Amino acid sequence: MPNAAFKAAAYSLNHTPELALWYGNTPFVERETHPDSEFLKELPKFEQNYDEATRYAPNLTYIGAMEIEDFEKRQQPWYKNLEPEAQRYGKYGEIMPEDETLAFMDICDVFDLIWLEKGFAAAVKEKVAKHPLMRDDILARLEAGHELSEIEHETANEGALPLYFEGKVVGCARRGHEVDPNLTAYELMVNICNKASAVLSLLHLIKNAGLTPNDIDFVVECSEEAAGDMNQRGGGNFAKAIAEIAGCMNASGCDVRGFCAGPVNATLAAASMVAAGTRKNVAVVAGGAIPKLYMNARDHVKKQLPALENCIGSFAALVVPDDGEHPVIRLDAVGKHTVGAGASPQTVTSVLTYEPLQKVGLTFADVDKFSPELHNPEITLPAGAGDVPTANFKMIAALAVMKKAIEKADMVKFTKEHGMTGFVHTQGHIPSGVPFIGHAIDAINAGKMTRAMIIGKGSLFLGRLTNLADGASFLIEKPQPKKEEAAVSKDEIRELILESLGELAATLKK
Repeated sequence: MPNAAFKAAAYSLNHTPELALWYGNTPFVERETHPDSEFLKELPKFEQNYDEATRYAPNLTYIGAMEIEDFEKRQQPWYKNLEPEAQRYGKYGEIMPEDETLAFMDICDVFDLIWLEKGFAAAVKEKVAKHPLMRDDILARLEAGHELSEIEHETANEGALPLYFEGKVVGCARRGHEVDPNLTAYELMVNICNKASAVLSLLHLIKNAGLTPNDIDFVVECSEEAAGDMNQRGGGNFAKAIAEIAGCMNASGCDVRGFCAGPVNATLAAASMVAAGTRKNVAVVAGGAIPKLYMNARDHVKKQLPALENCIGSFAALVVPDDGEHPVIRLDAVGKHTVGAGASPQTVTSVLTYEPLQKVGLTFADVDKFSPELHNPEITLPAGAGDVPTANFKMIAALAVMKKAIEKADMVKFTKEHGMTGFVHTQGHIPSGVPFIGHAIDAINAGKMTRAMIIGKGSLFLGRLTNLADGASFLIEKPQPKKEEAAVSKDEIRELILESLGELAATLKK
């Protein structure tokens, strides 16, 4: 069966504590309902600052500045045992500070919705101009800025939302319509930030793959945001909007949605197009979600722990034809959660792991690493959500016992050897399997791994349409070198022709 392959991956974080404080859903709702609450007063005290974020082991693992094996050896809690040196860049991407993030949002704005104050715009332009991925055509999109008085007028009278940096108003996000609830300043700010974070990872992907923007044929975007207006509330195209800013002039694109299962389904769509010969270089990208910032902060503050959810996560992966050199995406070993499958954890695990493996004659032990939801436990445990990755790996191990693939006594060993520690921010779709793709590519290319399974598990559909769960999975494995057909010389061809003519002549004589 034709397959596709992964050539490269990219992962970035945007450290945005002010966006988190003002517009993360938990503090935003709290401010609307209880503006004088103790939680809002206390939250800033528990912020993880930029220096801490760039020394925090899970963040460094996400951007490829730390190997997973090294990360798992780090002493916990990680927030207390920070790395001695800050690292903004890793081999996959970076941790961008908030002022540059606001500049990127302005760069990605094509309808004059983001306004920056003149002094701030000038200062941040000098910073982003030095960014290793910055190009003149991208930098030219950054506005000169507006007077602070203009920004204050917009926020006081025109429905705009202030943008902050280090406690000061440095800009605003403007609304796109007077009455359309889909074009409020909040909705547009969220969408532009999602777009900007995705552009950042796409730029890193193009660099990591050794390509130019014009080499990208197609972009599949798979975040959890929706762009539209009153006439079509989710019909917008993030993919082409992201490709435009990144300079991918030869690309088209479309969006795929599925909550936490979205990135896996998007990857399968990209791989299917490539395997069919429809596209050549397809980028799967997703930006992050402002509303999910500080989602669990109430529990963190209550327990006097750092509020870690102030980074917007994004990723990108490049899918190319299977050439026998790059890790292969097995399209004959795809797991899916069907409508009739049921919602029990055991059933979900079975259809996403056991069934696709059984289909191609493999067992659990043949998969070096399983990659389901990789949430950072220092975020989820204080919030009462448990250690999500460990729970998933235990479920896989239990299923392996039920299917007689391993002995019950080996469950702990199996979980340790075939699982991994969570290291990803709670950005919904971002942790669901795909953060391991970059590490898997490197491990397979280095001969350290043969096969990994990427698992995307969708939560309940919060749009009030159904109670069904969702999920999809696929295998990445070591490429098989293409067999070269033996070359045939001109003399050999001549001999074959003469031999055929001789046989034909003999037949005619009879």
